[in-house]
Amino acid sequence: MTVTLRVVLDQLVAPTSPDLAEASASLTAALVATAPRGCDVAAIVPSPGIPEEHAIAGLTSETRLAVRRRELAASWQLGVAPGIGKGLIHSPTALAPLVRHDRVNETHQIVVTLWELRAWETPDELPRAEMLACRALLSRVTKHADAVIVPTHAMAARLADVAKAKLVKKVRVIEGAPAAGLRVPSDAVGRLRALDLPSTSIVLAGGTAASDGLEAAFAAVVASGWDGDVVVLDVPEGDEPAVAEVAVAAGIAETRVHARGALDRWDRAAVLSHAAAFVTACGRTDWPWRAVDALAVGIPIVAVDTPVHREVLADAAAFAAADDLGAALTRALGEDAERLRVLAGDRAKGFAWELSAERVWALHAEL
Repeated sequence: MTVTLRVVLDQLVAPTSPDLAEASASLTAALVATAPRGCDVAAIVPSPGIPEEHAIAGLTSETRLAVRRRELAASWQLGVAPGIGKGLIHSPTALAPLVRHDRVNETHQIVVTLWELRAWETPDELPRAEMLACRALLSRVTKHADAVIVPTHAMAARLADVAKAKLVKKVRVIEGAPAAGLRVPSDAVGRLRALDLPSTSIVLAGGTAASDGLEAAFAAVVASGWDGDVVVLDVPEGDEPAVAEVAVAAGIAETRVHARGALDRWDRAAVLSHAAAFVTACGRTDWPWRAVDALAVGIPIVAVDTPVHREVLADAAAFAAADDLGAALTRALGEDAERLRVLAGDRAKGFAWELSAERVWALHAEL
């Protein structure tokens, strides 16, 4: 008898986050590749289904629901999940058909994944409706999920501070990874030219929210004496002028700052591979997507000293308090540069979606 693990792939149909879409696709492909004997992988998706360009080879079937993602999310958040059926269900995000079920007698499992806790850590930085929706969804997760995956032990500890004991008992830690196949593209120089970006820069990530730490990161660039260009990735649409203002306030000329939104994996790899260093001053317990990308391409990393960064980056980064990042960046650009490059490459080997997929299969077997 074949056991089918059905993965919720709404992010491949109507993505709310490029990182979640990449993670969903990468994990699902790895689940297919690592499926134990007698097991296969299928998909649960909203209408109109997975576009051909995002199709994942090896999926045995696709449960296509009658509603689009927006209506599906509203329905599931209310506990209405018609047409799903029973079985093993895995969601690479927090959105899942969370309904009352009998795991023991009906062999029905629901596992969800949390990548961030912004609705609790920095609620003022989110629209009120989004914050309330996130908190309501966690309530359903607490009641009906059989397990909750978080990517770091630091996030598990933070979740214990904001969630009920019932949820904490369900938490399992399974790391994320860079997007599948992430590597420096052969046409990296051409990609930089197409993006109108310099051939060498210091790279930062994030918008103007206080918890993104851009103010401290720009201050570190100034303190290090770097007089070249600075590229900021993942800037929310419309925030580009505000990012430039933060840079100017720190003492960096606007002409040296290049703000870009979410880039695909190859463009990100091109930008990062030509960076003198990557700096992150984000203080949240989010999974550090861009820092892990930086590991994958092997560049010096400077990070604000937080439990998440310590856990994920280990010895492959120069750590400092937010107000002392400049000294750390100076070392990363100079005497520690080659050592950090080597350590980043070594550390990157510990993150792979195949490893995460094997642990996902083991979790479902445990349940």
